[in-house]
Amino acid sequence: MRAVLDVILIAIQLYIYILIAAAILSWLIAFSVVNTRNQVVGFIASFLFGITEPLLRPLRERLPNLGGIDISPIVLFLILILIERIIVYYIYPNVF
Repeated sequence: MRAVLDVILIAIQLYIYILIAAAILSWLIAFSVVNTRNQVVGFIASFLFGITEPLLRPLRERLPNLGGIDISPIVLFLILILIERIIVYYIYPNVF
């Protein structure tokens, strides 16, 4: 059972890194630092946004409109950290 929890924790950590990369890439695209017409950048952007959008979209619908500021990645980041801490501190020690 601990192996399953370890896989879940690794998946959460990987998703956190993907979420950070998607947020940074969206800033770079918004400020015209990178060009999405480049095939490599376009492929990376479509991959990152395709992976993160299914969890970010429901959060965006529930969060209030703050103008041009999107805080849904920060909220998702905090939720993932909370889930990770719950697993590490409460579930993992009780599994044999």
